[in-house]
Amino acid sequence: MAKARTAYVCSECGAHSVKWAGQCPECLAWNTLTQARIAPARARPVVEAAPLGALPADLTLRHATGFDEFDRVLGGGLVPGAVVLLGGDPGVGKSTLLQQVAAHLSGSQDVLYATGEESLRQIGQRSQRLGLSAKGMQLLADTSLENVLEQAVAMRARVLVVDSIQTMSSTELPSAPGSVAQLRECVGRIVQFAKQSEVAVFVIGHVTKEGAIAGPRVVEHMVDTVLYFENDPASRYTLIRSVKNRFGASGEMGVFAMTASGFRQVGNPSAIFLSRDTTAEPGSIVSVAWEGSRPLLVEIQALVAEGSTSYPRRLATGMDGNRLALLIAVLQRHGSVALAAEDVFVNVVGGLRIAETAIDLPALVAMVSSFRNLACRERTVAFGEVGLAGEIRPVRFGEERIAAAAKQGFTQAIVPRANAPKRPPDGIRVVAVKRVGEAFEEAF
Repeated sequence: MAKARTAYVCSECGAHSVKWAGQCPECLAWNTLTQARIAPARARPVVEAAPLGALPADLTLRHATGFDEFDRVLGGGLVPGAVVLLGGDPGVGKSTLLQQVAAHLSGSQDVLYATGEESLRQIGQRSQRLGLSAKGMQLLADTSLENVLEQAVAMRARVLVVDSIQTMSSTELPSAPGSVAQLRECVGRIVQFAKQSEVAVFVIGHVTKEGAIAGPRVVEHMVDTVLYFENDPASRYTLIRSVKNRFGASGEMGVFAMTASGFRQVGNPSAIFLSRDTTAEPGSIVSVAWEGSRPLLVEIQALVAEGSTSYPRRLATGMDGNRLALLIAVLQRHGSVALAAEDVFVNVVGGLRIAETAIDLPALVAMVSSFRNLACRERTVAFGEVGLAGEIRPVRFGEERIAAAAKQGFTQAIVPRANAPKRPPDGIRVVAVKRVGEAFEEAF
C-alpha cells in the first residue's frame, strides 16, 4: 500500500496545502493550518449509472423515530441513506435521545448502536433507567471505523448510530482520533457507506466553546442534515433545531422536556413560552414568531429604567442587539418617546432566540408600556416589522399567525395592514395598523 503523505490542513475549511502558511489560501483564516498525514487514494469500485425510471418506487419512504417533534425536525421522518449530524453541549442529552430513537426503530429495522465513548455496561444501565426493552438493537463498543462498518454490513443494519465521530479513527491514517484528517476521512467513509447501502446513519458530534461542530466545516457540508441542541440551563426544556436539511425545511425546531425516563416531546410549544394566561402588566406583550413551519407564541418583555451612567445600556436577550438600537431610534423619531437617557432591556421569555423581524412591533409596544407604566390590553398579541420611517411592514404567514393566536384564546391582534385577513378567525379582533403611533393607540 502506498505511504501516506504529509500536508497542512486548515482546521476551519479542511483545505490542503503542501507547505505551511500563516493564512489559509481558501478561507483566508489565520493560524489554522496544522500538519497532518493524508491517506493515499484508495481503489474504489466502479459505480454504474442508473436510469431515472429504474429507481425504486418507494422514493418517499420515511421511518418514524417515535417522536413527532423529531420527525418534524428531520422533515417528516428518517430517510434511508441519510446521514444526520447531531451536535450539542456535553451532557445535553444527545446519546439519550438517539438511544430512545434507536430503540423505537429497532422494532421494525435492524439497528446497530456503535459507541466509542461508553462501555456496553453503561449503555445497558441507561436502557434500564429509560425503560427501554429493545432486545433487537445490536451494541458495539469500538473506535475503529472499519470494524463498525464491517459489523453494520454483516448484520445487514438499516440504521447506524455513531457516538461520537470525534472518537472514531481510520487505520489508514496515523493521526489521532478527532484530528482534522481523521474527521474528514471518517465522515467521508460514512457518507459513502450510507449512500451505497441505503443505511440511515446518525452521527453525534462534539461542539466547540463557540457552539459550532468541532472540526472542519466541510464535515457539515458532507452530511445531509445538521441538528443542534439548544438548552437553557435554567429550563428543563430542550430545543433541537435543524440548520441544514436536504430532506426538509432548514430552521425547523422541535421541543423536548427531559424527565427521569428520558426525553418527552412537547406537543404545544407555545404553552411553555407563555409564563401566564394574560399580559396585564407593564412592559409585556405576546407575539407570534414563525419557527420552521409553524407559528410559536412567545412573550416579549421590556424594562425601561432611568440610566445610572452617562452611557445608557441597551441589552437584548433573544433578539439582535443592533436591531434593538434601531428600534429605539425609530421610537424616538416617529413615536415621540425619547429613551436617549434610559436603560433599555428586552427579553424573549423562555430562552428562545428569534431571528426574524416580526417581533419589532411587540418589542416597541413593550418598551412604551414599561416607559409609561401602562399595561397592554389583556389577551392581545402583536407582530410586524418596523421600518426606518416608522411604518409597519408585513411579514410572512400573517393569516396563520392570527389563527394560532385565536386558537390560544387571544381576543385582539395588532398586525400590519397588509397582513389583515379579509375574514378573520372567530373570537379575535384584528387591528390593522400602518404606523407605530396607531399601534400604540390600540395597544393600551
